[in-house]
Amino acid sequence: MLDAPTSLESIRRRFSSLQSGFAFLDAPGGSQVPDEVGEAIARAMREASANLGAVYETSLRVKEIVQSAEAKAARFLGCEPHEIVFGANMTSLNFTLSRTAGRDFAPGDEILVSSLDHDGGVAPWLELARDRDLVVRHVELHEDTTLDFDDLAAKLSDRTRVVAFAWASNAVGTVVDAARVCRKAHDVGALAWVDAVHYAAHQAIDVRAVGADVLICSPYKFCGPHLGVAYGRAEVIERWRPYKARPAPSTPLGRRFETGTQAYELLAGLGATFDYLDSIGGFAAITPYERSLAARFLAGIPDAVTVYGLPGLEGRVPTFLINLDGVPAAKVVAHLAERRIGTWAHDSWYALGLYRRLGYEDQAVRIGFVHYNTAEEVDRLLAGLESARTR
Repeated sequence: MLDAPTSLESIRRRFSSLQSGFAFLDAPGGSQVPDEVGEAIARAMREASANLGAVYETSLRVKEIVQSAEAKAARFLGCEPHEIVFGANMTSLNFTLSRTAGRDFAPGDEILVSSLDHDGGVAPWLELARDRDLVVRHVELHEDTTLDFDDLAAKLSDRTRVVAFAWASNAVGTVVDAARVCRKAHDVGALAWVDAVHYAAHQAIDVRAVGADVLICSPYKFCGPHLGVAYGRAEVIERWRPYKARPAPSTPLGRRFETGTQAYELLAGLGATFDYLDSIGGFAAITPYERSLAARFLAGIPDAVTVYGLPGLEGRVPTFLINLDGVPAAKVVAHLAERRIGTWAHDSWYALGLYRRLGYEDQAVRIGFVHYNTAEEVDRLLAGLESARTR
């Protein structure tokens, strides 16, 4: 169990970056990476510098790396290996796949996006709409940042082609009922398109269970390399005509949507990432431990702290957007950094439909816990917030 000190310490020893005593408390901005992931990347650079398709040794190693990464990613998402697509990052994959899906859309067709979303899940549809004369509508939020399902129902129509939404907010941590959104999308014949970048770092995913047609995530959020990983339901993507170089392979299915040579060394690191997560018990161990850290934080925050969005743990992942009364966010994060605590101040957090609704004028401080953080780091953070206020 992660809450056993000896177990947690053994996990932290696998990260060189955690040995200095610095507290990394902005996991939404990117997690730390265990040494074994970096070693797998380096080993691939040394021993598998080749491309797919040849019969000599290094090319065969690349083939093994790719097939293993596809199989492990499929197990992580709950799908089949041929439904996996790799790319440079989530945003690049989203532009590629949305553009591909949009070949079949007609002028006046509609895309629904959530006002909770990171712009990586919105901008591709806005650009497609400009090029193809489509309509993009934003589904509204309640005051507590939860999705307004009545507004979703009102905006769905027989012209809706895609309902795109973030499963969890990278800014305020709010979780959306993904299965419910997917069902409503399918009721009108639309695709259910899920941005799981932030959710995938904290909760187990089963794309079949929620009914997703497309789901995209980013391994750098869960202790892996900078890559994009997408799932595309075979019955959907097999109908799409991909943007690709003509001689490139068209099988397995998912690879037809990968443009050019992949970063095979990063795929080796991705395979090691999934092995690492499995070795510490997966999300069955990770999720309750992270929630215990979040509960400790909420129980100890000073009265002068404003938490935006949901007030408690229900309906969220362990990510918090806060401000300290009377102290600018930039000064708060600088004060914490002096105490070797890493947080971040920003205005929109790339959630352009969200941040103006939250009521802060300039910036807010984002705090995000992940499974290698400790209770002592949470207490250091709370003490740092108190000292920033009194200072």
